[in-house]
Amino acid sequence: MNKVLIANRGEIARRVIRTLKKMNIKSVAVYSDADANAPFVLEADEAVHIGASPSAESYLVQDRILKVAQDLGVDGIHPGYGFLSENADFSEKVRAAGIKFIGPSAKAMQTMGDKLSAKQAVKGFNVPLVPGVDRAVTDFNEAKQIAVQVGFPVLIKASAGGGGKGMRLVEHEEDMQEQMQMAQSEARSSFGDDAVFVEKFVTKPRHIEIQVFADSHGNYVHLFERECSIQRRHQKVIEEAPSAVLTPALREEMGQAAINVAKACDYEGAGTVEFLLDANHDFFFLEMNTRLQVEHPVTEEVTGLDLVEWQIRVARGEQLPLKQEEIELKGHAMEVRVYAEDALNNFAPDIGTLQRYRKPNYDWCRVDDAFEEGMEIPIFYDPMIAKLVTYGEDRKDSINKMIRAIDEYQISGLRTTLDFGKYVMKHKAFVSGDFDTNFVKHYFTDANIMHTAAVEEEKALTAAVDTIWKDLIEKQNENFAVTPKK
Repeated sequence: MNKVLIANRGEIARRVIRTLKKMNIKSVAVYSDADANAPFVLEADEAVHIGASPSAESYLVQDRILKVAQDLGVDGIHPGYGFLSENADFSEKVRAAGIKFIGPSAKAMQTMGDKLSAKQAVKGFNVPLVPGVDRAVTDFNEAKQIAVQVGFPVLIKASAGGGGKGMRLVEHEEDMQEQMQMAQSEARSSFGDDAVFVEKFVTKPRHIEIQVFADSHGNYVHLFERECSIQRRHQKVIEEAPSAVLTPALREEMGQAAINVAKACDYEGAGTVEFLLDANHDFFFLEMNTRLQVEHPVTEEVTGLDLVEWQIRVARGEQLPLKQEEIELKGHAMEVRVYAEDALNNFAPDIGTLQRYRKPNYDWCRVDDAFEEGMEIPIFYDPMIAKLVTYGEDRKDSINKMIRAIDEYQISGLRTTLDFGKYVMKHKAFVSGDFDTNFVKHYFTDANIMHTAAVEEEKALTAAVDTIWKDLIEKQNENFAVTPKK
């Protein structure tokens, strides 16, 4: 594999380019109007303009991307995440063109891309499932009967897609019809498919995902877990590895279950198996993401491995670089997604210009970003500016380093989620490890809560500075004191 096209943009494109350079593989970037001067375009060995700023006119135009790949004679296409990364049709077109798609087969994507078919596939592989049904339901009376059988509260979920769309929590029977109609309507508009299913709502759920890898030689491994329970709108904001609550025995049990999910669809490459962990530490299969995850850096930090390099090696037909017993878990890593969002305004996007942009610079700190000072955050794409990652000897060390890194990360011109990240890092529930996916709902409901916390911190800092100055003045007065003559 001598040349790879990255069918993506932003920080993940830069991330892939870094590994390609390390492996002496040429890189090809494709870009839209909005990204003409983006760092990833300048860093690639070759770059080709593919259309207007909206993704539907550029990054989602399969045939245009494929033509660039063919014209430039690339050997592989890395899809990153989002856009076409889980599009089975695109994967198949790439393979038909004689180019290696750096990811799983179209069949594996199709199986795991639909939540119902995924549930059916893993049934016979000893993977625990949330109580409910593993088939589409369209009739309200049948859905209501299922909900009564499993017991309220229940979740109505879209079979296709993800990201919290087409999902409704129903706590009472009388709300069932209205919530089902809303879930179906949103699923239809988001995915073109109004199929939904009903399952038991897991109380105090933690979102635990396992990184898995498989090659074409029948080898499977897991690279331990990531805790992704701090979310807003069912989307992750903060991730860490390992989880604060998994024991070695539970980690191994969940790791093996994740491998079984990969085996259920003859998986190849990097994948992530997501589970819900309840208050009793029972876990249930949620879904499988058939691509590299946004939060993969925390796994790289605690294993010392380059997951993009592993993806490329598997795509070249090589065996996995390590066996399960050779993979070690060391230290603790935190990741805060730095979004251009106003956390005090329900995390609404706050698009603007990066008037000042200064990153923290330590060997224990990693920043995967997509922008430079003076650049605008485009309105056309996800508003993530960067991923801020810290590594420590243990969880407490990693948290403390994250607070320090956030304090030294200078961004002006727009609001970001950095302050929210700091709020979480200092919250007693997070520090203790006693939290779940309802963290924002339970602890971030007051619009002034973060402002109040910042004011209190400023008061404490001012008081500390006043004390220091007072001590200095007193010492200075002592040094200049004149002893009276007798």
